[in-house]
Amino acid sequence: MAQRTLRGTGATPRSGVGTVVWYGRDISLPDPDGAVDPEAEIERFADAVGTARAELEAEREATAERVGESEAAVFDAHIQFLEDPTIEDAVETSISDGLDAANAVDDAFGEHIEQFEGMDGRMAERADDLRDVRDRLLRLLTDGERVDLSDLPEGSVVLAERLTPSDTAQLDPERVAGFATVTGGRTSHAAIFARSLALPAVVGVGDELETVEEETEVVVDGDGGRLLVGPDDDEHEAAAADSGATVVEGAVETADGREIEVAANVGRPEELEPAADRGADGVGLYRTEFLFLDRETPPSEDEQYEAVREALDTFPEGRVVVRTLDIGGDKRIPYLDLPEEENPFLGERGIRRSLDPDSDLFATQLRALLRAAADGAGDLAVMFPLVATVEELDAALAALDDALDDLEARGVDAERPEVGVMIETPSAVFVADELAARVDFLSIGTNDLTQYVMAADRENERVGDLHDPTHPGVLRAIHRTVEAAHAADAWVGMCGEMAGDPDLTELLVGLGLDELSMSAVTIPDVKAAVRETEYSTASELADAARFAATRSAVHDALTQ
Repeated sequence: MAQRTLRGTGATPRSGVGTVVWYGRDISLPDPDGAVDPEAEIERFADAVGTARAELEAEREATAERVGESEAAVFDAHIQFLEDPTIEDAVETSISDGLDAANAVDDAFGEHIEQFEGMDGRMAERADDLRDVRDRLLRLLTDGERVDLSDLPEGSVVLAERLTPSDTAQLDPERVAGFATVTGGRTSHAAIFARSLALPAVVGVGDELETVEEETEVVVDGDGGRLLVGPDDDEHEAAAADSGATVVEGAVETADGREIEVAANVGRPEELEPAADRGADGVGLYRTEFLFLDRETPPSEDEQYEAVREALDTFPEGRVVVRTLDIGGDKRIPYLDLPEEENPFLGERGIRRSLDPDSDLFATQLRALLRAAADGAGDLAVMFPLVATVEELDAALAALDDALDDLEARGVDAERPEVGVMIETPSAVFVADELAARVDFLSIGTNDLTQYVMAADRENERVGDLHDPTHPGVLRAIHRTVEAAHAADAWVGMCGEMAGDPDLTELLVGLGLDELSMSAVTIPDVKAAVRETEYSTASELADAARFAATRSAVHDALTQ
């Protein structure tokens, strides 16, 4: 059979070769016209909800351990859907009207799934979360078998229409050579999990994927975004030999001597050692939200201090950049009074909450950070998220000074760390010179910056072409930020998905970035790309790209 190529979106810069295993969700529902005992069916439904909750809690814990706390948080949303009183009332009403529990669940969830599918962005993604919960309940109510994705034959390549978080979290990289899906994008849950697990993956292949038959040998090229069906000997050998770039210890320089710091994005203590093992120079983005999740009250000052101390001690010669609490948008903490907003990504999130409704939490966190800065082995840097105005930064800096005064008055050792601002909004780009004059560094969050510059939700596949950080508008925003930082003698980093793409390393070096921070899995590849880059040549590439008029012209410049 001649090799053929299917194209999608590469999720991880890894390749794998194996044999196709199709994963489906065919569930046979009982005849809805049968006579039912409503009381018994309501009891069966309640039992299924209880069992499903126990499964979700167990999978959440396992996912936090294997993948990460921020990724595991999606199961909190599943539990909320499972116990949504609106859905529960609809199921019980249908049962009272004569439906069995399984068909009642199918009807109740189906209506909500259809509603979410008609929405945009992350709200549309909720349809997949609802399907996951519905199918879990239907499996329990129909005694259906659950495919154990954690125990597939070694060398399996999983193909599916879609993989939910609970599906992807089961995949064992020791057994699974990769996966490919009909739907999905680079920022989907499945793609994020794949990067965390260093699992080759191609998402969004389209309906052509369904023509690939069970037990066919395929190559998953997660770097090039290809699924090779019936690979030739050369492709098979290359994929089988792919173990990623060699880990590089210590700082790296471009071929002509410009040092670039390559750091890791982490979300919990368990990710620190693996990041160090992959050659991270330090931590460029330490998400502190994990400390506030899966609990009923906020963490104490001492708990936060210990968590940050662990990060600093893991990188005694490096820098750990801690982002202060960034909630709101799609990051919700149940015990905080988060408002229901029509457009939460343009609402009360990030520093906006820290300066107002969560100011007490902010003060506690700042005290913990200042204590850790004095006691930890490595160098601490503190960064404020979603700053859009100079007034917000001034207020945050004043809060930092107040926390320092408070600790000194109590006789507690404290030290003012490096301070920085995340550049995620067009407003921050336009006033970057004023921001940089007040801080030590700027860090560009390209995921949010791209969606705000392009007015394109990063989770909405219908505007996926617009959510591309290589659009000229985004590149000019990045360049303007770098120029403003360097003019104020501040260093500038990047901690969005763009930083971890080795194909864009030369461009980012040419734009003048001093630091790149990413998922640990891509650190060796990016360090290798830095070493192969000449800054002088990269600068010419960056100029050609940012002065281009169209995205296609940018891509032409990048591929010359």
